[in-house]
Amino acid sequence: MNDLSKNYINGEWVAWSGETIDVHESGTGEVIARVPASGREEMEQAVAAADAAFESWSESTLEQRIKVLEQLHAGLKERAPEIAETVCREVGMPIKLATAIQAGMPATVTKTYLKMLPDFPFTEQSGNSEVQYAPVGVVGCITPWNYPLHQVILKIVPAIAAGCTVVLKPSEIAPQSAYILADILDGTDLPKGVFNLVCGLGHTVGDTLIKHPDVRMVSFTGSTRTGHLIAHAAADDFKRIALEMGGKSASVVLPDADLAAAVKGTVNNCLLNSGQTCTALTRLLVPADKHDEACELAAAAVAKMTPGNPLDETTRLGPLASGQQRDRVIDYIKLGIEEGATLVAGGPEAPEGCNPGGFFVRPTVFGNVKPDSRIAQEEIFGPVLSIISYTDEAEAIRIANGTPYGLSGAVWSGDADRAKRVAGKLRTGQVFVNGGAFNPVAPFGGFGHSGIGREFGKWGLEEFLEVRSLQL
Repeated sequence: MNDLSKNYINGEWVAWSGETIDVHESGTGEVIARVPASGREEMEQAVAAADAAFESWSESTLEQRIKVLEQLHAGLKERAPEIAETVCREVGMPIKLATAIQAGMPATVTKTYLKMLPDFPFTEQSGNSEVQYAPVGVVGCITPWNYPLHQVILKIVPAIAAGCTVVLKPSEIAPQSAYILADILDGTDLPKGVFNLVCGLGHTVGDTLIKHPDVRMVSFTGSTRTGHLIAHAAADDFKRIALEMGGKSASVVLPDADLAAAVKGTVNNCLLNSGQTCTALTRLLVPADKHDEACELAAAAVAKMTPGNPLDETTRLGPLASGQQRDRVIDYIKLGIEEGATLVAGGPEAPEGCNPGGFFVRPTVFGNVKPDSRIAQEEIFGPVLSIISYTDEAEAIRIANGTPYGLSGAVWSGDADRAKRVAGKLRTGQVFVNGGAFNPVAPFGGFGHSGIGREFGKWGLEEFLEVRSLQL
């Protein structure tokens, strides 16, 4: 078991002797690590360190920042196998996928910023004015457990590149990759205090971070409920906020689409990371006359996704990240049955052949789902797909836009122009058109209750910059 009873503050590992938080292995339920249940004092120390380091780091050269990110990129590549196994055990993503995504994406994202930074216009000319982009200040980063290192990298890399200093509160459910990151950064040329890590619970260290007067920006990824609380707290001090929150994304299959390809693509997306993905396509919208066929195709697709040990190279569907999340998803499956939806595949029973101590859920498909039902409106965050029928294109668009969320979506059509036209009517931050590939330099973020601000690429960097103009 890993004893991680320490925080990283002002370039030093600071021992913690107070209460700790158990970290569980998702596939077995066993305790595999312990991290600090830090208090407000530790977070205040971290913010003070970041504030003290800000002036000098904000005036550092672009070459200095790039060098640090190059060192970080090298460390992420070197420790990729360790990162993959760590996240696999904590979150439950199968090791093959964890290697490509949980370990691969942080290095990929860091590389995209290394390519972009030399040409980014930190100063521009506008008429008789010189427009300058200045770092916002001390940034508080609060990150989730589903893609624990990836979500951290999406914040700290552009923040550091912008000249900001950072205090990170990682999720206590999956914190170990953040400790690996801190260890990598400790071996770079990053000055003391620029990056700080404090582990603990949201109502103590998270609350202190959000409300601290020296924190000028809060970047958060997580639930809409928590984002709502952060937005209110940040408003008291007019802090800048970037919020990437929940989703209930619709996959719209138009009548002329290849139904088999659309259903397969939607199911694969929905079940990625056992549905623990904010952009998961959890609503499949199909023409009414193709509803039953879509249900058959979806049932056949999930039948190939048998839950199993995430450390096995052949496993395609792992457990959920915690017992609490497993129970929440099972309650939603029971709710879907109570609401009258047709159980096409799966169900609330524990899957056969899995470790009984693990947090496993059967991949579940519901048909005849009403658009206003709770399983069609609320984010479940598990391997649950709702199939909804529509009568015409206008109704499909209304249903797709008929939730408070707007993070992602998909459109499938045999006519590429029609697919783009319908995609342009979805009130969502990104739309996958006919299975288009994910792009790590395109803006990512949501409409409505899914968020404020954007990540990835130049848009992600701009979130951490203030704009100042010199009238010459």
